Amino acid sequence: MADDGRELRAFRVAYDGQPYHGFQRQPDVPTVEDALFDALRELDVLDATGDKPHGYAAAGRTDRGVSAVAQTIALAAPEWLAPAALNGELPASIRAWAAADAPAGFHATHDATARTYTYHLHAPAVDIDRAREALSMLAGEHDFHNLTPDEGGTVRTLVPAVESDGEFLVLTLRAGGFSRQLVRRIVALVENIATGVAPLSKIDRVLSPASLSGPEGVGPAPAAPLVLTEVAYPDLDFRVDTEAAASAREVFEQRRIAAVTAGRVAGSVRDGIGD
Repeated sequence: MADDGRELRAFRVAYDGQPYHGFQRQPDVPTVEDALFDALRELDVLDATGDKPHGYAAAGRTDRGVSAVAQTIALAAPEWLAPAALNGELPASIRAWAAADAPAGFHATHDATARTYTYHLHAPAVDIDRAREALSMLAGEHDFHNLTPDEGGTVRTLVPAVESDGEFLVLTLRAGGFSRQLVRRIVALVENIATGVAPLSKIDRVLSPASLSGPEGVGPAPAAPLVLTEVAYPDLDFRVDTEAAASAREVFEQRRIAAVTAGRVAGSVRDGIGD
């Protein structure tokens, strides 16, 4: 419990990452965390001059353009601060939809036991069997130092999966945590192998102790198709705020319709251009 009687609570937060320069606060550019803190200030949960709420932490730092279903933040919150109340001060692109009481000392970053990311790869001409074989070679515990700019904390235990959905490959990657750009570089590697650009033996080279450089390196896939879909906390019991969840679904349905419409217009323009 915080000194002022507020209880530590965790909130599930969904957002469209495309308008933001990532989750974590940065100077002079809009971020998801900035919007959350602004909303908390408007609700007088965070003092106007406060740096961050008491007990605050977030599950992870998504990159610029990456979206989320279940980003999780925790803070010392008054009892009345339900997800619907938080949404009243948030932009439509960010929606809280569930909450849970958290024990004393809970930390949203360190207490997460697993994180799951889903990548929607537009790949109409790929060999899904090669994609599955590549992911099977990447599964388990490995040092992924060649797939991240991080210099430490690169050993991870990966649980991957891939399914075909029309013109898309849907890749799901689960681990206790992910080094910077690791998910997007895994996606880029799997795409190169599934399209025949790189051989399966590339996996062995990437996972070897020797560092890759120059043309051997694997750059990250684009950020926009990536979604943080789950963060696991076995000891928390999240309760869905029915009003907030309904509002969130409606907001993202409208954003989906707008994106589909924009795609249809672009297709019409493409089809109207003469040879």
